[in-house]
Amino acid sequence: MLTDDQIAEHLRNTNADFHELQETHHQLDTQLQELLKNHILTPQEEVLKKQIQKEKLDKKDRMAMLIREYRNEQQKTAAS
Repeated sequence: MLTDDQIAEHLRNTNADFHELQETHHQLDTQLQELLKNHILTPQEEVLKKQIQKEKLDKKDRMAMLIREYRNEQQKTAAS
């Protein structure tokens, strides 16, 4: 059985939606790291930080869903 990392690699190369989610997640992570370089955040930066974190989590959840769907399809195919 494939690991989540192996499935993610496969989906990254074959599924445009997964690839886009992963790219966006990476960009959001970079933005968040840049923002966190400031030791003290303004109220606006705090709001932005929360928005970025929420969007990152959404992307991660959607990638996990695609991995689960792929695994389920592979299991159905193997059982046939």
